[in-house]
Amino acid sequence: MNSDELTDLVIGALEDVKARDIVKLDVRDMTTVTDYMIIASGTSSRHVKALVDNVAEQAKEAGHRPIGVEGEDGGEWVLLDLQDALVHVMLPKVREFYNLEKLWSIAPTGDATATDG
Repeated sequence: MNSDELTDLVIGALEDVKARDIVKLDVRDMTTVTDYMIIASGTSSRHVKALVDNVAEQAKEAGHRPIGVEGEDGGEWVLLDLQDALVHVMLPKVREFYNLEKLWSIAPTGDATATDG
């Protein structure tokens, strides 16, 4: 399964459980950690957990085992690492605070080394 097929699976699994405001970010030019970040909102901590559980289950059924899950205990922000896609599911207030969409849409500006004028 390539990364585009994986993101389609993730988005479908999120839609199945009524995720809100799903965004897919192509970060291949910004990091070597992953190809895509998928960000979605849940309406409650229980909904966030259900969304992540559904994505993980469908990924496993497709033969793509998750590498790890972080944040399940709190349920405000859960990260599911599928290697080629990182899935962030958050409560709206947490999503607004961290604003990952803006953070990962900032283009690199080239040489970041300091120079003396």
